[in-house]
Amino acid sequence: MTPDGPPRLLLVEDDPTSRAFFAAALQGLPAEVDAADGVAAAAALARRHRYALWLIDAHLPDGSGAELLARLRAHDARTPALAHTAAHERDVHDALRAAGFADVLVKPLSADALQRAARARLGGSAGVREAASDYRDDAEAPLWDDDAALRALNGQRGHVDSLRGLFVKELPKTLQAIAAAAARSDSEAVRGELHRLRASCGFVGAARLEAAVRALQAAPASPDALARLRATAELTLARRPAGPAA
Repeated sequence: MTPDGPPRLLLVEDDPTSRAFFAAALQGLPAEVDAADGVAAAAALARRHRYALWLIDAHLPDGSGAELLARLRAHDARTPALAHTAAHERDVHDALRAAGFADVLVKPLSADALQRAARARLGGSAGVREAASDYRDDAEAPLWDDDAALRALNGQRGHVDSLRGLFVKELPKTLQAIAAAAARSDSEAVRGELHRLRASCGFVGAARLEAAVRALQAAPASPDALARLRATAELTLARRPAGPAA
């Protein structure tokens, strides 16, 4: 960050849809945003640049957010850090704060909530408590909830269409990864993929698929829950809304 320029932020998020959402929202502060998809990439960026704020996913493909924060803290003890996660459990949030994060943001959250949280740590506004998503426990939720997606993106229809296009592109690969992990009985890998998918569903309003994700998270070894996820994903893709990027 330069004295007369916007702050430079480090965003660490491995899910492409979530990363695109966070980057777009943070750039609107305004801010310069460097994005990384894992521990190694983030550490490399932190060696080259100084940041006003770190925003770090709790679960990364090559380590945890807490591990990355400890690595960054070895060279910089002052930069504030926010964790973001799709987990709602209080013990998860407490562990992240104990690891040194100033606060925990729960995905999905609106662009406005994300900006308020960032401004609070940058010294630009009063603090906000962790952002809560529009959590629904409804297996018969709409396939595509436009209202929820528009709320998350402050009513920006173009951003919704763009993120949904990216989501639709990435979803088949995510499903393949989940199926492969389930076939080898790797529950940890299944949970990791589901964690990322759940956040993406919230950002784009894929409400029924999010409910199926939660069901499989609760029983990662359940063939019925896995079959429900596959069927719901196929229906979600088949009925995706028309849009410039979809």
